[in-house]
Amino acid sequence: MKICTLCEEQSKKSRTGKPHEHLTEVDAPRIFKGKNPQGFEEQDYQCLECAAKFTRSTSKNDLAWTLWQG
Repeated sequence: MKICTLCEEQSKKSRTGKPHEHLTEVDAPRIFKGKNPQGFEEQDYQCLECAAKFTRSTSKNDLAWTLWQG
């Protein structure tokens, strides 16, 4: 299935970009603790329109929004 326009735009958002209106949270957030301030959090999302899956990470070493294609 082809991803929707909103998901294409979502994959280009920065760390401060909020999820678009059709993205819903999947499972609980994963919290990774490290020495302050190195801890970060990851949250999975899935689009209700096109079923695309994303992971949002607050880690400075990761992409803010990762689109998972299968």
